[in-house]
Amino acid sequence: MFGMPNVSPSGPPMAASPLTVAVLEIDAYAATLGWDQPARLFALVDTARLRAQEPGLAAQLGLDDTSSTTAALTPVEQEELPEGTALDEFLATIAWPDAVTGCAMTVERLMLPPSAEASVPDGMSDSELTAWVARHPDRQEVRMTVAVLRDGSRDSAVRLREKDSATEVLTGAGLVPGLAEALAATFES
Repeated sequence: MFGMPNVSPSGPPMAASPLTVAVLEIDAYAATLGWDQPARLFALVDTARLRAQEPGLAAQLGLDDTSSTTAALTPVEQEELPEGTALDEFLATIAWPDAVTGCAMTVERLMLPPSAEASVPDGMSDSELTAWVARHPDRQEVRMTVAVLRDGSRDSAVRLREKDSATEVLTGAGLVPGLAEALAATFES
């Protein structure tokens, strides 16, 4: 496990849930790394529980301060994903220990606006469709950060490469439902 440095975006909304705060923290961290990055997986742990049960690790992650400004959930970046493994196949191999409250992932993808969906040719293989989208003039590069908790809560953030600013990040529970479902499945026994 690797700790993630404390990165603060311009600040989450005042009424943001702990999950939204974690998603925005991970999005801000990913933004510091730049674009064209591999997918990244994070365990989400209860900060107070981490301090109580693993004070050394909490101190190493800069969480030994008990101030009220410390987030309720702490993202802990996991080992790099295996190269060449499909994301859905990789996620199907994950089982989290009880100490992990939730998980999150950042991935970069090409997306098309809804207006372009009608022009997608029928009968294309996945690789052909990927190549077709990559050539489409209306494609958008996006970074998606999706998080789920064991209790079923979900949140996500989407950042367009062409509007790469913390103030332009879209958030919402249902923005990336497929990835949210895949992450939630990592908690099913």
